[in-house]
Amino acid sequence: MEAAWAELPYSQGSLLGSVNPDLASERQTASFSVEKLTAWLDGGTEHTRLRRAVGTYLQGLETTAVFDITTQEFVLNTPNISAMKWWPGDMGRSATHTVVFAQLYVNGKCYGLHPFIVQIRSLQDHSLCPGITAGDIGPKMNFEHIDNGYLMLQNVRVPRENMLSKFCEVQPDGTYVRRGSQKINYFTMTTVRISLILDEVVIPLMKACTIAIRYSVVRRQSKLKPGEQEAKILDYQTQQEKLLPQLAAAYAFYFISDYLQELFDRGYREIQRKNFDMLPELHAFSSGFKAMVTQYSTSAVEICLRACGGHGYSLLSGLPSLYTKIVASCIYEGENTILFLQTARFLIKCFMAASTGQPVPPSVTYLAAVTPEKCPAKNKLDFLSPDIYTEAYQHMAARLINSTAAKLQDLVQSGVKKHDAWNQCTVQLAQAAKAHCHYITVKNFAETVEKLETQPGIQKIMKHLCDLFALHGIFSNAGVFLHDGYISGAQMDMVTASYLDLLAVIRKDAVPLVDAFDFTDKTLNSALGSYDGQVYQRLYEWAQKSPTNKQISPAYERYLKPLLHKTLSKL
Repeated sequence: MEAAWAELPYSQGSLLGSVNPDLASERQTASFSVEKLTAWLDGGTEHTRLRRAVGTYLQGLETTAVFDITTQEFVLNTPNISAMKWWPGDMGRSATHTVVFAQLYVNGKCYGLHPFIVQIRSLQDHSLCPGITAGDIGPKMNFEHIDNGYLMLQNVRVPRENMLSKFCEVQPDGTYVRRGSQKINYFTMTTVRISLILDEVVIPLMKACTIAIRYSVVRRQSKLKPGEQEAKILDYQTQQEKLLPQLAAAYAFYFISDYLQELFDRGYREIQRKNFDMLPELHAFSSGFKAMVTQYSTSAVEICLRACGGHGYSLLSGLPSLYTKIVASCIYEGENTILFLQTARFLIKCFMAASTGQPVPPSVTYLAAVTPEKCPAKNKLDFLSPDIYTEAYQHMAARLINSTAAKLQDLVQSGVKKHDAWNQCTVQLAQAAKAHCHYITVKNFAETVEKLETQPGIQKIMKHLCDLFALHGIFSNAGVFLHDGYISGAQMDMVTASYLDLLAVIRKDAVPLVDAFDFTDKTLNSALGSYDGQVYQRLYEWAQKSPTNKQISPAYERYLKPLLHKTLSKL
């Protein structure tokens, strides 16, 4: 009963048609067409929603698939408990078949990781097949509607044809034939990581921004000026500084998800032509951006929750469920630190190649570029130039990659083994990977704004958001920009001034900017974030639906009644 109420369905109640006047007034002053912005956002790339559960360290996978040439079957085993599959969605109770990754052995030789279709439950009575041990992994922080499962295999046999064989196969005589790069096995995770950025991360962030910003123009507290009514909390600079950078990030990450999808589509077309050259870049980018976007967005949703005060903590706000959902994205499909390090490995290889004049992918050619040693900005308005702040991000990313590569090289030259040297640099490597992803996100946002020349109203507000996203990153990470003197202390004061000025500018369009996400009230499922702004009426209505408000507490008869009706002795 309690769990069912926690997933409280949207209810219009008696509030339909009544719009909070504070929220209505925010929409009347929009500097752009919300309908045009919504249509433009809807015109983005469609993303396929996928769910998988694959461990990060694939080379160390212990599950085996041994080819039995006499029966033309693969024999699959999870040799010990550490080889058990754990977390795949729908495997706990629902799935009849699964794709199992295992180390392929033919005639005693290991050919690395390969995928196999394995039936795990009967199609007649849904019972587990012979050799299969499977079940639900138990309660989780969220996603209770998904039966994540465990799986162990003991001498499970599947036909030779059950090995997915587009790029490699085992022939009947045991001959192993490869038709491409072995790295194709990482392509599934690349696909999933790119698709989840929008569906599982950016959209929840957009919802959190919508809820928090709408609530912040309905909620009033204290007076900004003597004699006036209490101010909307979004009129306070501190509230703007909490929420508006998160709104800018939601747009930035929406655009980077399109950028990644286009990169993926281009790479997939090449793979179809049996050209696997883009795989390393695709793997590195899907890893790094999955890590950066999920890490940033998780913090952003928490900020939105806390910015709503006590009501944000209520399940009726919709924010706690968004938070417990999005925090999982930092863990599944690869833990973020590991993913940053995979991106860093790619960047170090590219840096070494670029430094010796070898060709590198277009996304990292900046590693060989010569940039000014000092930021050329003269006043705070200069920092509203995309060229100025994009170059600052480029300089910062290149410096971190350069200095980390130099440290690695120094350690190896001093006699430290390569793997030990790598481990001694991992904190800086992760920082460098994050800086690279942040730079590409800022650069992509600026380029997206440039392409909006035919829609000046939308271009203007998108330019403000791009500026805010970029300057917030500099303001919040001042140390890495000040470190080598590229940005001076005086210039950092200019950054701060422009950053704070932007808050007041974007504040005027905050509500229309979240309205453009076009979430229905049913989709938001939030008493704080509904379109009509009737926060307190909706909170009251929804609270009344709690099962605890429909009956006398059972604790009364057992505990309170005896206490209250007990005859107390008189002293």
